[in-house]
Amino acid sequence: MSILNKALGAVGLVRKSALVQFTDGRGNAHGSGYAGETVTAKSSLGLSAVWACSNLISGSLSSLPFEVTKSDADGFAQVDANHPLHSVIYESPNFDQTALDFWDFMSLSIELWGNAYASIARKDNGEIKALYPIHPEVMLVRRLQNGRIEYRWVDEGKSYTKLDRDVFHIRGPGGSALGGMSVLSFGMNAFSSALAADRSAAEIFRNGLRPSGVITFADWLSVSQRDVVDKLVEKYVGAQNAGKPFVAEGGMQYTPISINPEDAQMLETRQFSVEEICRFFQVPPALIGHAGSSTAWPTSVDQQVLMFVKFYLRRRVKRIEQAVKKQLLTPADRAGGYAARFNMESMLRGDSASRASFYQTMVQIGTFTINEVRQLEGKPPIPGGDVPRMQSQNIPITQTEGAQDQDGA
Repeated sequence: MSILNKALGAVGLVRKSALVQFTDGRGNAHGSGYAGETVTAKSSLGLSAVWACSNLISGSLSSLPFEVTKSDADGFAQVDANHPLHSVIYESPNFDQTALDFWDFMSLSIELWGNAYASIARKDNGEIKALYPIHPEVMLVRRLQNGRIEYRWVDEGKSYTKLDRDVFHIRGPGGSALGGMSVLSFGMNAFSSALAADRSAAEIFRNGLRPSGVITFADWLSVSQRDVVDKLVEKYVGAQNAGKPFVAEGGMQYTPISINPEDAQMLETRQFSVEEICRFFQVPPALIGHAGSSTAWPTSVDQQVLMFVKFYLRRRVKRIEQAVKKQLLTPADRAGGYAARFNMESMLRGDSASRASFYQTMVQIGTFTINEVRQLEGKPPIPGGDVPRMQSQNIPITQTEGAQDQDGA
């Protein structure tokens, strides 16, 4: 057993039999942490931070166009929409799902369970015609004695057994061929603590008495005085009555109730839990609507977005791209320059200013033509727009028109 498998076995990720190693697709992503709360995918997604982080990552990836490209002899890659795999990963992986639905499920599976699986359906000539996602919690994986990897799962009462050629498997972090590491398993204690804090807060609001203030009287109230107090409460309670002047008379005294230290500590615990969850998912807190008090992240939201895309999202993009290239493209395709890529430029679609600045720079240095920019924007080509252009303001002074006239004179 490798060093990695020994480490994974210590936390319950790998099961051994007499002949082969087994691992389940969910990475044993269930159990109780130190706080005593049971951690499962369902319970963890009940935490707003887990829901926001996992959906931010899966939504960002699934919304990007996934394309098959072909590189020429000079290494220039262009989209090849005629390749049989392109329509599967770009538009319609199967009869029921769009590409966004499929990649959203696959990305979310990687984030929570550390693995994403899909059954491969092929035509008679061997071409891939569809990909059907498989829930990680029903999957069992083992290495056969001949070196092949076998996948077993049950769906709607029917059992399936397939080899690695017929199962598309994207591994999460860890580098093991049998499966990646699950954030639910390794983050179990943090998630358990967050669930316990949520439960404690709910118990406080359900069973605790939390008035905003106390109205004190010197003596016991008469029946008529109680009627006055009831009307007083109706008059001043509610957000619509905030700011109204309060008149205290007849020995009445109003004392507001501030938050007690126990409640303040509970709020701090819940805030810290959000930041812990963000660290596990590698998501800057500002991107899920949490300002926080941590100084470990850049203060600028733009810098946090850049950090997320460059360091955290890029690795996930590369993992999926390489899995598609290795498992879904044939050796002949790869030798012929075919590959798969997420079009990361689509992230600029919702930012007009950044998109315009990007296009301007690329046209000025001759990388894009005007018609290529128009194509990206969904506009028809124009005459003369296929000629690359470059600005010439930095030409030598001896080549300016005035200098040439003086030399000629």
